[in-house]
Amino acid sequence: MNAREKEQYLREYSILKSQGKPFFPYAVAKDGAMAAITLGVIILMAVLFGAELGPKADPTTTTYSPRPEWYFFFLFELLRVVKPPALTFVATIGIPTICLMLLLLLPFYDRNPERHPLKRPIAMIGAVATVAAMTYLSVLGALAGPPSEIDIEVASQYQRGADVTAASGCLGCHKIGENGNTLGPDLTEIGDRLAVTRSRARSSTRPRRCRRTRACATRSRSSSTRW
Repeated sequence: MNAREKEQYLREYSILKSQGKPFFPYAVAKDGAMAAITLGVIILMAVLFGAELGPKADPTTTTYSPRPEWYFFFLFELLRVVKPPALTFVATIGIPTICLMLLLLLPFYDRNPERHPLKRPIAMIGAVATVAAMTYLSVLGALAGPPSEIDIEVASQYQRGADVTAASGCLGCHKIGENGNTLGPDLTEIGDRLAVTRSRARSSTRPRRCRRTRACATRSRSSSTRW
């Protein structure tokens, strides 16, 4: 923007400002009245229809799959992508806070006075990228399975065992792959460890052959000849 365009912009802005009304009390009164009406409608609906309550929580169930509300699906999927427990803080607080700070600081690092979307590349790229990322993560979160499922690939003959393990609530204490908790031992490589233990057990119970087979056979023949 050159000096002539800037001067014209300031002149038009001063004219519109002189013809308008101050923010206080006109805009504040309108916003306050609308907020009071909305609050009154919510209170009236709560009194007349009541709040919808689900079934009583059962802490012993293993079939309940915790799912957030639809407007938190993007954050739910972000937690599924950032799986290491040490990075949970980054997924829940770090990344959303950085995005919020970039949005709040947008007027300071994008000083372009133009209002046409095609003339605001920084603002438009940021807005489109944010909406696209939240939409993509929300769709993935809506289509994703429960957090209690086992996310490691297993052979087809072991799939039934994986389903039984996931349905039994084992991930509430044990960790399998990247899902689960660390209250109990990690069961990710339990199959390999059990295979090694079984092979050692079989080798220990197998009868040992005598290293001096020929000598033992000679002694047995000689003892039978004497008798």
